[in-house]
Amino acid sequence: MTTSVPPDTAVEERVTLSRTAEGRPVPPARVRARGRARLEDPVVGWSASIGVAVLAFFLRVWHLGTPHEFEFDETYYAKDAWSLAHFGYVREYVGNANEKILDGTTTGVWKDSPSMIVHPEVGKWLIALGEKTFGMDPFGWRIAAAVVGSLMVLVMCRLARRLTGSTALGCVAGLLLTFDGLQLVLSRLALLDIFVAFFMLCGVTCVVNDRYWYRARMARVAPDPVTGRGWGPVRGLLFRPWLLVGGVCWGLALGSKWEAAYALAAFGLLAWLWSAGARRSFGVRWPVLKSALVDGIPAFVHLVLVALVVYVATWTGWLIHAQEYETHLSATQYTHYNGGKDWPTRNEPDASGFGEVTQSLRSLWHYQRDVYMFHTHFLNDSTHTYASKPSGWLLLNRPVGVAADVDIKPGTQGCDAPAGSDCLRQVLLLGTPVLWWGGLLALLYAAAMWVGARDWRFGLTIVGTLTTWLPWLMYDDRPIFLFYAVVTLPFLVLAVTLAMGKLIGTSPVPTARRTAGVVVAGSFFVLVMVNFAWFWPIWTDQLLTHSEWLDRIWFQRWI
Repeated sequence: MTTSVPPDTAVEERVTLSRTAEGRPVPPARVRARGRARLEDPVVGWSASIGVAVLAFFLRVWHLGTPHEFEFDETYYAKDAWSLAHFGYVREYVGNANEKILDGTTTGVWKDSPSMIVHPEVGKWLIALGEKTFGMDPFGWRIAAAVVGSLMVLVMCRLARRLTGSTALGCVAGLLLTFDGLQLVLSRLALLDIFVAFFMLCGVTCVVNDRYWYRARMARVAPDPVTGRGWGPVRGLLFRPWLLVGGVCWGLALGSKWEAAYALAAFGLLAWLWSAGARRSFGVRWPVLKSALVDGIPAFVHLVLVALVVYVATWTGWLIHAQEYETHLSATQYTHYNGGKDWPTRNEPDASGFGEVTQSLRSLWHYQRDVYMFHTHFLNDSTHTYASKPSGWLLLNRPVGVAADVDIKPGTQGCDAPAGSDCLRQVLLLGTPVLWWGGLLALLYAAAMWVGARDWRFGLTIVGTLTTWLPWLMYDDRPIFLFYAVVTLPFLVLAVTLAMGKLIGTSPVPTARRTAGVVVAGSFFVLVMVNFAWFWPIWTDQLLTHSEWLDRIWFQRWI
């Protein structure tokens, strides 16, 4: 199912630069680049991946408009999105806005003054696209999440296929993501987390694709090993198209939520270190230091600077209406941590031309400072029923109930509970337990493979997990929620998929070991599907008797 790259004996006799943990020589990058041409038929790969994504979309769009209400923080983002689409910036709304909107009224709901929003605007613009297309109702404000969640499955298929060389394993990874409850529910809600998870996964995929592109490019521009104190090829490697696309993706991820910054820093460093490893494979001495100049600087420009430009561009609507914020929102409650100072731009005369642009950018900077103060200080003393410590997120310590209709009496709404009991409906943000708990074991295996076998693919899963999960430990004194871990989920899925690939092996010849590996990997996959089907009702607002509901609430802390 996976593809191994045959060694080039003649080249190895000339230069053996590194060895695996088992002592076998590692072929130079140019040899491995030629071997990658033997991957499976791309038409089959794309067709299978698209098929998995279509299945994911069907599951996410099924009865998408129910329940007909604002679920959890949809009450903020759905209205903010409508405001962005119609006014260009987010406005305040009247007290009974939710009732009016659910009744089909969208006039007389928004005030003239701008609203202080505490997250960037990319996700809300995408939600707004759905509302403009399908209307201001639950289906309209959720459809963008369903589309993006399904595209995330497609990207997962392609990334896993790239890492394993196997279409089957790529589809397995996409199906595992499809059958996760946390990803499913977030793909059916107008929250921002599915958008940041999607763009981050796209950014990671671009960095991985750049690793392959870089080595293939080096194999073309430098057919022979570097000798002496050479630096290796530079021309032809300064412009890296996959990193450029990655910078755009990371900018959109940051434009959805700031949490993407940690992973961007980590994968930017990986791009540099992977480039240094390629140069070492070509015989360059002191490759890390030399690569810092000839690869690290271009990578920084492509990823970080491009991401910064894209991030600022996502605030275009805000910048155009900066005067509204300077006039009405400069003195906010969040500036109290800075002595309650107004923005300097509030008392400046309106500029024109280029001066207006710089004035708006300065106002945006002060606004970003206020948002930072909100996230780091303003919520420290707050509490929430569904808040949880990030140290237990990977164990699914405390799910989030986003909607519930309880105490449905027998004989009403189709409830067939016995006398003395009742029925209920619920939407619970909870991952598929078998997948998450199995993913933890796979991560332990990935750490061993990264350190022991020096397999960079497993290192990718560890770095991704740590940089999307550990930073939240710094903020566990404020209300934060389990569903933030959806950005970590792709790396758990990749760890499971790579472990499955190791269990199955690379040889198609039937052996006892391969048979045992197929049985173990296949059994785990079936368990994930069964577990997904079991929890389906509490992810999709299905009617359950109280007893049936309790059968799915495995721990007291899940209530």
